[in-house]
Amino acid sequence: MTETIRGAWLGPEGLEAVLEQDLQRRGVTVDRWHGQLALSSQPSVFSPWALDVWEEPELVTIPSIKGAAKILRARQRNWGLYAADFFRRAALIEDNLPPIKAALLTFPTAAPTAPLGAWTLLSPETMLFSARKSSPFINGAPKFVENRTGPPSRAYLKLWEACTLLRRWPQPGETCLDLGATPGGWTWAIAELGADVTAIDRAPLDPAVAAMPHVQFQQGSAFGLEPSSFPEVDWVFSDIIAYPARLLALARRWIESGRTKNMVLTVKFQGETDHETVTAFEAIPGGSLRHLAHNKHELTFFWSQAGAASAAAV
Repeated sequence: MTETIRGAWLGPEGLEAVLEQDLQRRGVTVDRWHGQLALSSQPSVFSPWALDVWEEPELVTIPSIKGAAKILRARQRNWGLYAADFFRRAALIEDNLPPIKAALLTFPTAAPTAPLGAWTLLSPETMLFSARKSSPFINGAPKFVENRTGPPSRAYLKLWEACTLLRRWPQPGETCLDLGATPGGWTWAIAELGADVTAIDRAPLDPAVAAMPHVQFQQGSAFGLEPSSFPEVDWVFSDIIAYPARLLALARRWIESGRTKNMVLTVKFQGETDHETVTAFEAIPGGSLRHLAHNKHELTFFWSQAGAASAAAV
């Protein structure tokens, strides 16, 4: 076995090229792909476009099915399989590992904290594994008990996933803005938590969402708002369709105003990926970007006032 693998990133389906471009910008060359798993002889670095980063990949020759399982069990209990090939053999190894509870998540709930590793077969005799990885979920994808009757769209799943990863969400009595809210999937999710939410859009909300307790609607443009015209809020949310650079300006305006404590925004890309704006978002103190399993050609931007204060204190 002569191959050296020190970096591994699980790319979102259909966005593998975007992940590879981002890694190149960070000085990492992808040597080859194993399904959606980008492999490199260079060490793993964070990329917001990765569903999961395998932080300490190890490559071993396995003596047998039971031998492979023994290697993993000697490291820790919980392992998630990424199956790109050799499915039968991988399933037999998986059968020899402790089972992982695959119960659907009922929101609101925090992401699990138990150690979870990842592994895959590169050949029938070669296993790649990492005891540490960036996502608390198998292959970076949480699965929720969905609500198929209340929300007007499935966009609410992005907000659920974002808050699950944050391990925080709006509480009863907290105030929220949902910018560009129509038809109201995110507004619905926020109101379901018991928080007060003002939805802002030029088009009206879905009538069922508009009638919910804790929901107020204000007609207007999310980009035409002056933060100073609002009392301070606990959260600013947005899943609006907008050019990334325009959304960056909106985020900076709200942060500089000091009128919100938390922010969760979807950064949506049309056509080519705007990597320069990704870099600008990442440079905001207290902020971070991540591709969620429920994102499309999008990243989710997280920011908190507390995080910005901590960054300033360093």
